[in-house]
Amino acid sequence: MNRPTTRNKVLLTTFGLLGGVVVGAVLVLSLSTRTGQPVFVLPNAYAAAGVLPSVADVAQRTLPSVVNISTTRHLRQQSPFLADPYFREFFRHFGPPAPSQRQAQSLGSGVIVAANGIVVTNNHVVKDADRIKVTVAGRQDYEAKVVGTDPKSDLAVLKLKGARGLKAIRLGDSDKLRLGDIVVAIGNPFGVGQTVTMGIVSAKGRANMGIVDYEDFIQTDAAINPGNSGGALINMSGELVGINTAILSRTGGYQGIGFAIPTNMVSPIMQSLLKRGRVVRGWLGVSIQDVNRDLAQALKLPTTDGVLISGVEPGSPASKAGLRRGDLVIRLNGKAVSSTGRLRNLVASAGVKTQVKVEFYRAGGLQTLQVSLGQLPAAGPQASLGPGTQGGVATIGLSVGPVTDPRLRRKFNIPPRLKIGVVVTGVDPIQAAARAGIQPGDVILEVNRARIDSVRRFSHILRAARNNILFLIFRQGTTLYMIVDR
Repeated sequence: MNRPTTRNKVLLTTFGLLGGVVVGAVLVLSLSTRTGQPVFVLPNAYAAAGVLPSVADVAQRTLPSVVNISTTRHLRQQSPFLADPYFREFFRHFGPPAPSQRQAQSLGSGVIVAANGIVVTNNHVVKDADRIKVTVAGRQDYEAKVVGTDPKSDLAVLKLKGARGLKAIRLGDSDKLRLGDIVVAIGNPFGVGQTVTMGIVSAKGRANMGIVDYEDFIQTDAAINPGNSGGALINMSGELVGINTAILSRTGGYQGIGFAIPTNMVSPIMQSLLKRGRVVRGWLGVSIQDVNRDLAQALKLPTTDGVLISGVEPGSPASKAGLRRGDLVIRLNGKAVSSTGRLRNLVASAGVKTQVKVEFYRAGGLQTLQVSLGQLPAAGPQASLGPGTQGGVATIGLSVGPVTDPRLRRKFNIPPRLKIGVVVTGVDPIQAAARAGIQPGDVILEVNRARIDSVRRFSHILRAARNNILFLIFRQGTTLYMIVDR
């Protein structure tokens, strides 16, 4: 009998190891089949539970915490005859007909967050409702009253009358979500009853969508349809990570892009509504804008990853702490600031009289300041923008006038505190200024960091400027930088 060579020994060992792996896999799968329990452990966030998560188990645990909401509104309708001039004259002498009334109904979803019947949903689900009925787990109906609403984030909190012992969902940390994580959406699409869909986290931090004022959406491809609004977005640990709010669709139905408000944004708003009946937001007191490559080069910023402070309100928390126009904020309380929406949300949710650490670049160097946030004031009057006809000198498609002209101040609603600059009175739609986004009613404060105090100085600086001219603009109560490429 021949003795095995060294090469044959290596081959035998290799095949033995491979065979062991195959046999082990078969045994594990067999054990999983017999016991009905998953055996594999994933090396990710779900491994904390020690088992492979089951969508069916997650749905079974969380379905009782998701409710169906139906609302009724009473609408008053005027007689259609009032639109006819002849009948209007007739009714002027004999009195108009009494308006008719009709009921409008709508359906949505909500999530139980406390056993005594506290439910979180979307503001647009219960807006202007005269009566709200909530069905829990497809069985018991409750009358609900509105505790508070926040249209700026599209959130509302309800209290179910007489409810107790309900199954509340556990709130998760939405910041821990990663792109590709599996999520489950539960709601009442099209009024057919509770429905479960599954997908993944497609994106995070979606802002500037134009849906509400404060946006920091989780984007998911889990199917969300009309009626899902206010429902739950759940991770594979069975925790609430978002409130389903909107879809991006050309048909009105599911097309693979849905948006949910993250729980780390929901939680402080919910607590404020429960405590005060309204939302009190933190306030920094700055005008901010996103940064592109041209703006970073013009301002000599070290990176585009951050948010540029384009203005500081006098007497604001930012002003008192020492923040300045031109500072590039990159982190707030250690959290990366990648967009204006992200910074606004972090400041707002931090709350009033809260100390926050702001990390920013100034003159190329990294600095840190502690800022005590104030309370976000009510929005002031907005500037009325309209076409301008005043004269002025420009070479990039602009006509301007002096900010001291009382007619221009009245026409464009320029606030009394603004004493310098020139007012844009006209924009040629095919020239560089229009392409950059400058509008009639804008007040130009600086050109290439030089202060503008007259039309003459503006014209002089503009004639000497070359490509990529840096403008500092005042618009509707805020300031922002703009690049005009001649």
